[in-house]
Amino acid sequence: MLSKDVLAALLAFRSNREWEKFHTAKNLAASISIEASELLEIFQWCSDAEINAVSHSRRADIEREVADVVILLSYFCNDLQIDLERCVREKLAENDRKYPVDKAKGRATKYDQL
Repeated sequence: MLSKDVLAALLAFRSNREWEKFHTAKNLAASISIEASELLEIFQWCSDAEINAVSHSRRADIEREVADVVILLSYFCNDLQIDLERCVREKLAENDRKYPVDKAKGRATKYDQL
């Protein structure tokens, strides 16, 4: 979750360029997916053994892609008046019910298979 100052800076950046007209919910959702895919692309052909080395050597690239995802998600939530912190807390509570520690600890099993 971004501070109010950072969000204000993002919104001013966008407004100064008159980009709001391009930032429909559909376009922002698509752009979030695209930027997340660019993050994944960094690791696309890595073996599990190479992930730590790539994470280190491509750190700046990773951080830029993470920033792109967060920026676009921030615009999306702002424009649709979504309280991101509330959504995360609600989802965490839902996941806590779906994945009780006594059944899910140390397992990568989907909740309906626990």
